[in-house]
Amino acid sequence: MLKMTANSLYEELIIAGFGGQGIILAGKLIAQTAMEAGKQTTYMPSYGAEVRGGTANCMVVVADDPIACPIVTRPNSIIVMNKASLHKFAPRLQPDGLLIMNSSLIEEQPEVPATVDVVAVDATNIAAEMGNVKAANMVVLGAYLAKRAALTPDQAAAALPKVLAKRHHNTLALNIRALKHGAELATANA
Repeated sequence: MLKMTANSLYEELIIAGFGGQGIILAGKLIAQTAMEAGKQTTYMPSYGAEVRGGTANCMVVVADDPIACPIVTRPNSIIVMNKASLHKFAPRLQPDGLLIMNSSLIEEQPEVPATVDVVAVDATNIAAEMGNVKAANMVVLGAYLAKRAALTPDQAAAALPKVLAKRHHNTLALNIRALKHGAELATANA
């Protein structure tokens, strides 16, 4: 569940995978969407020197009130795109947290408390069927947005042109479809 203090939102999220999976873009999109929705937000990316193929993760905090620290140690939610990220970040997840995982690349069942809401999304394969495997990040992001409901896929779709490099604007329609498809999958499996 989202942390609520005096009826205010406070969500800590980690998005993780390997370089080239759009992890940094997904984090930027959440932060931009939150800002446009009038929320407080922090965004802190981290990636290896090799970028493509190396590790990548980002920490995003979304809140109604000012955020004291951008560092996320015990997230409410994690989105993991590969097995290594699952093993690294799942132990940090709060017991009543949300785990969105790319089941295209993670076949094992995660070792998390029974109180964790686990949503397995076949994101890489779904994105490939939609025409571009790189949209897998938008599929899992859509699932996250549908499960958390603090921000919507429509709000993220509206913010996407601001965070996606102009040279990639030809993929906007695909990415928006992927966001909405991921949200529909999460809602259908609720």
